[in-house]
Amino acid sequence: MRKGLDYAALTVVIIGSINWGLIGFINFNLVSFLFGATSMLSKIIYAAVGICGLYLISAYGRIEEID
Repeated sequence: MRKGLDYAALTVVIIGSINWGLIGFINFNLVSFLFGATSMLSKIIYAAVGICGLYLISAYGRIEEID
């Protein structure tokens, strides 16, 4: 169960980072383009990316050392 949640959270964070990359490099916000700048769905997506990012902080404590 936790492994699936980790992968889902990582996927959401990767999508969010791609969006931030697009904003930084070419000033294009994909989320706003697809769902509208002030729509409730956009706000939910931004919140989900933030929550997943905070959740993944716990991954630092779960990373196993490779010998």
